[in-house]
Amino acid sequence: MKLLFATHNKHKLEEAREILGKLDIEIEHFEIEYDEPRGEDTSEIAEKSARDLFSRIKKPLFLDDSGIFVNALNGFPGPYSAWVFRKMGYQGILKLLDGNENRKAYFKSSIAYASEKGTFVFDGIMKGSIPKEARGDNGFGYDPIVVPEGMDRTFAEMSDEEKNSISHRKIALHKFADFLSS
Repeated sequence: MKLLFATHNKHKLEEAREILGKLDIEIEHFEIEYDEPRGEDTSEIAEKSARDLFSRIKKPLFLDDSGIFVNALNGFPGPYSAWVFRKMGYQGILKLLDGNENRKAYFKSSIAYASEKGTFVFDGIMKGSIPKEARGDNGFGYDPIVVPEGMDRTFAEMSDEEKNSISHRKIALHKFADFLSS
């Protein structure tokens, strides 16, 4: 099976190819400009974006909207994670948490698939915490400041294969793959 993946993020593309490739799903990169709707929930944003893109190109496609939700910051940056990262990086999140003992957070990935049959959303959540300082040099985005629940290393301290085996995106992509096979 071959699917269009609408993304500008090469890291998300590589991760999706690695995870779905093991399930015999081939990913074709599809780069297109589109206005991402505003919202408080990645599921809602992904669903609207996929539906709008499908109405434009008339081909089945999927996309991913993800975010890091920090408990002490009332879920900020959440669906604005990419914008916040561009403006202040993960260092800005560490600074906002300076002196705060509540370091709990979660990553959420919302995969939206749109076709002539409708639009469907598959969420993956990975709970964790944020250390007091960035660690590791692998990965991308917020990986140096995310420690998955039950672990003592950040995503950036793990190999890609190890990270991809437990990530929020893997959970969402597996739900998507299960949907496709049913």
